[in-house]
Amino acid sequence: MTQQIIEILAGKARKAVKKSALVSTDQKNEILRDAAATVRQSKDIIVAANKIDMEAAKKRGLDTALLDRLLLNEDRVESMASAIENVASLHDPIGAVIDESTPSNGLHLSRVRTAIGVIAIIYESRPNVTADAAALAIKSGNAAILRGGSEAVNSNHAIYQAFHQALSSSELSSDIVQIVGDQDRALVGDMLRAQGLIDMIIPRGGKSLVKRVQDEACVPVLAHLDGVCHIYVHASANPDMAREIILNAKMRRTGICGAMETLLIDQNFPTPAQLINALIEAGCEVRCDDMIMELDNRTVSADAQDWDTEYLDAIVSARIVSDLDHALDHIEKHSSGHTDAIIAADDKAAEYFLRSVDSAIVMHNSSTQFADGAEFGLGAEIGIATGRLHARGPVALEGLTTYKWIARGNGHVRP
Repeated sequence: MTQQIIEILAGKARKAVKKSALVSTDQKNEILRDAAATVRQSKDIIVAANKIDMEAAKKRGLDTALLDRLLLNEDRVESMASAIENVASLHDPIGAVIDESTPSNGLHLSRVRTAIGVIAIIYESRPNVTADAAALAIKSGNAAILRGGSEAVNSNHAIYQAFHQALSSSELSSDIVQIVGDQDRALVGDMLRAQGLIDMIIPRGGKSLVKRVQDEACVPVLAHLDGVCHIYVHASANPDMAREIILNAKMRRTGICGAMETLLIDQNFPTPAQLINALIEAGCEVRCDDMIMELDNRTVSADAQDWDTEYLDAIVSARIVSDLDHALDHIEKHSSGHTDAIIAADDKAAEYFLRSVDSAIVMHNSSTQFADGAEFGLGAEIGIATGRLHARGPVALEGLTTYKWIARGNGHVRP
């Protein structure tokens, strides 16, 4: 029964993709602006649905980080609507010519961006993913099959209904965005095995979800893994800048994947105690090595597991490193490949760091909390890919496309 549900959804999605290929950029942008307006008009409905989810989540004992990801209020609904409008304002990648040439055989060849096709997004907690995924799918010409977590079921459906309303009177098929209404976990397994029906799966959630998708999928996966993000404070760093950046990186929103989880301080940085004091005074627990414990007796000793932990909470691991290469060694061993940063006035050291760290996002003198598609000017994101193939970092419109070769001839035959 669950397999039939996925087959029906995927069949509708495939037809919607074919129709989408004939819809102009202006038409897609108009649909997105209508969707943003409908989300705003549905603000009270969406917030009310979210309150139901929040109350149920609190009764289930969800932790602070998950509750923060789940929460929708008027400001966050407005942010969703603005993100949809931002996607409408972006350049349409579909049909863009990547490159073109005319080899010696005389054929005119071009590589042109095209939609991937039917994309399934399996996600937890964050109801804003419903809006982001729908907007990105519409603009990039893909069809999205959305399967949100049970903790956000009411919020997700309220947001989906706003999009459905905008699509119902448009040139696009409303099947371009579909939501899996049944929360039966067997449906996830059927999606993972739906080769030939679904072209790509994007998991967005905790370790257990991502691991299951990667272990079981027979469909290509674009994975968003842990955000074990590091900041290295170089000896040349401005102390005031360093303090402000690490406070923002850790404490602005502790439950997001771009939050700093490990602080590395160069042994020659002049004021390490001030950094630790600032974190503790802001309400952050510091788990650290012996050298930092000697600086502040309010810290606690870190164990081996701490260096590989995405806390998503007001907790940070911290250690003193001997130099830049020592910091790079630590990052190579413990980074999840998401976002890592250096704070340094020494441009040569910063450039060495930026070239040496092989993460999806590498930063200089910046809070890791900027690791976000909207902050990168992408309008919205479907996740931050930490792998090395197809797309890396914030995955937005271009990351949801592939390309095809177009060859134009004039009666060409191959000798």
